[in-house]
Amino acid sequence: MVEVKWTRMEDGTKEEFEYLMTVEEEYNADLVDRILDQLKQLDVDWGGYKINRYQHSLQSATRAHRDGASDEMVVAALLHDIGDIIAPYNHSELAAAMLKPYVSDKIHWIIENHGIFQGYYFHHHLGGDRNARDRFKDHQWYDDCVHFCYNYDQNSFDPDYDTLPISFFEPMVRKVFAQPKGHMEVSE
Repeated sequence: MVEVKWTRMEDGTKEEFEYLMTVEEEYNADLVDRILDQLKQLDVDWGGYKINRYQHSLQSATRAHRDGASDEMVVAALLHDIGDIIAPYNHSELAAAMLKPYVSDKIHWIIENHGIFQGYYFHHHLGGDRNARDRFKDHQWYDDCVHFCYNYDQNSFDPDYDTLPISFFEPMVRKVFAQPKGHMEVSE
């Protein structure tokens, strides 16, 4: 079968959908390469910062690794700002959605909410509420997100920090993305 016969999904057969899942899995074999290519698109001068978002991402992951974080957390730290490319106003949610099939619920929640928690360090300078994160004060992973932002994110703009290269993290990314939940298990 080269392609399905239908133009509306409701007309598809079991065999056609099984075939499509095979085709998609073949395409998904290159997913990590596409993710790393997307991450490398952050390697541009955004202006104003001492380092760019790509260097920030590597530095965040380096700090997580040196802190003894799990591979999932290190990869999440590496990819936490990947959404800045196409979703600058909700980058946290985009990164979290990308990671969801591959990481724990805890890490997904941390990445999804890190933008709100990160605001603690600068929102008050711009007329916003630095304590917006406090609406999550009773959440089981509140302290974990505070830890993520304090230890891996807000302090990772240092051009003199001994940051590890992407080649160090690539095997971790491949490992984490090798275990997806799959189409049927991903929920909203």
